[in-house]
Amino acid sequence: MVVTLVGLLMACQSLAQDAGSAPAAASLAENVEPADPAAPAEVAEPVVSGIPTDPLGIADAMGRPFTAAFIIASVIGVWSVIERLVVLRRRRVIPRGFVDRFLMHLRAGRLDKAEALKVCQQNMSPMADIFIHGLRKWGRPSTEVEQAVTDGGERQVTQLKKGLRVLNGVSTLSPLIGLLGTVVGMIKSFNDIATAGAMGQTQTLANGIALALLTTAVGLIIAIPAMAAYLYLAGRIDSVVMEMDRLGQELVHLISAEALRERATVATSTPEPTAPVPGPVRTRKPVVEK
Repeated sequence: MVVTLVGLLMACQSLAQDAGSAPAAASLAENVEPADPAAPAEVAEPVVSGIPTDPLGIADAMGRPFTAAFIIASVIGVWSVIERLVVLRRRRVIPRGFVDRFLMHLRAGRLDKAEALKVCQQNMSPMADIFIHGLRKWGRPSTEVEQAVTDGGERQVTQLKKGLRVLNGVSTLSPLIGLLGTVVGMIKSFNDIATAGAMGQTQTLANGIALALLTTAVGLIIAIPAMAAYLYLAGRIDSVVMEMDRLGQELVHLISAEALRERATVATSTPEPTAPVPGPVRTRKPVVEK
């Protein structure tokens, strides 16, 4: 009996506690404001890195190997253009004052072989070097003199075109390096898709695509000016070579055996002017006035 009464008292006490806590829970529920159903849920937007535009960002996106290759190509291209512009100055290749005076003295017969060689050796321009090759065949048939002039001209043309091969190499290899970067970038992008399941995630694919696009663009940026400079310098060399060929042919017509023989014939066939022979002197008789 005692145990039964104790159990009934404990049950009544628990019911009373539950009844007291119910109004408090209801009041707390009334004080809580309901959430606004119209308010949109904040979604974290993924940060997508675009293609860099600053030099450091471009270099970082391309990577050290491609950046180093493009820097080396640019330096070599600029150096080749400046060096060829200095070498191909017309007054350096064909000094007009020297050439005009030299040919004028040859036409007038004021220079022999030794004197002409000495004058050209003192000048030592590319045109003077061609003259030296021809002067060594002084008085020989025109074919031999012309061949000597041609040999000297070919040697000088090779020297003039020496730097163009480097510039042509820069304009040819730069797009190929860019194409290699494109292939490497696309391989990187597909590898990211395969390993990370990154289909549709531009942030994951951005590095590979940036490498593919930037290397192609930088390669073309280097190659286009290099090709334009190559074409300009090649045209300038052609113009200089034509002038050198004309002057070389003029030298052949002045010092070949045929030319010297013709000049000697003209000199002997022209009679020297003689003094007039005085005629009889007529005297006038004086008139005597009557």
